[in-house]
Amino acid sequence: MLSMNNSALTQTTFHFPGQTTFYRGKVRDVYTINDNYLVMIASDRISAFDVVLPRGIPFKGQVLNQIAAKFLKDTSDIVPNWLVAVPDPVVSIGRMCKPFKVEMVIRGYLAGHAARTYASGKRELCGVRLEDGLRENDRLQTPIITPTTKAAEGHDEDISREEILKQKIVSEEHYLQLEDFTRKLYQRGTEIAARQGLILVDTKYEFGLHEDEKIYLIDEIHTPDSSRYFYAEGYEERQRKGEEQKQLSKEFVRRWLIENGFQGKEGQQVPAMSDEWIHEISNRYIELFERVTGQNFVPASQENISKRVEDNILSWLKNSS
Repeated sequence: MLSMNNSALTQTTFHFPGQTTFYRGKVRDVYTINDNYLVMIASDRISAFDVVLPRGIPFKGQVLNQIAAKFLKDTSDIVPNWLVAVPDPVVSIGRMCKPFKVEMVIRGYLAGHAARTYASGKRELCGVRLEDGLRENDRLQTPIITPTTKAAEGHDEDISREEILKQKIVSEEHYLQLEDFTRKLYQRGTEIAARQGLILVDTKYEFGLHEDEKIYLIDEIHTPDSSRYFYAEGYEERQRKGEEQKQLSKEFVRRWLIENGFQGKEGQQVPAMSDEWIHEISNRYIELFERVTGQNFVPASQENISKRVEDNILSWLKNSS
């Protein structure tokens, strides 16, 4: 367990040269520079059920940012991506793209949202028919793509391929390309995870169009916020016995919230998060980093995080101009 203080970067309010817009997402602060570059800061905010929880998680932003940077590099032969530089452990700078208004979710196993939907009696998810007789966390015969609409605020909504094309949210030509990239990226992620003794259960990808009209992979990939991992060792035995799978993902935070009476519904109160629980979440994120990348986690300094981040971004902008 890593010893830590409670320092966490929960928000930024920078003003950079050439800054044109600023957007605060659930966990990221995004600055646009000269309508050309995006400066994406992975904060230590944590969200679940589309609600940002009241306390930040030390090192969470660093974990997300460095995993994403590694996997963007490791998949750049499949599809070009937006990333240009990582000037700070929590910062990625990249090309500005126009995002497609769908997230491409792909699932190789019946877990999480898919399992909850299935348990409710439904046998269709995003227009994809699921066979009868499946148990939670069973492997699916073939990975399925279950897109969601990309909400600026509030809940992302499940949507089918047919509905995406019918509503012309994405053109058919582009959508078929997004599906192809999604399957290839998931296959690559599955192979990388297997080498680390992990199973990539499900994940999501976001894509955008650059000014050159090429499709780029954007945002993060294969992180604990966008993906679910099981430990491969013991998977079959746990399924056979009907036991819960040992997993590396944010699902344990969702489970804790559910057990404490919170699922993001109106009138529900986020339960208090103790220092011990914050440290537990942080250490789980660090464990995932080390397991999924095969690298040791090197924690960045927690002293005056905001100034460090700002100085590193300013230095990059100065040198790139």
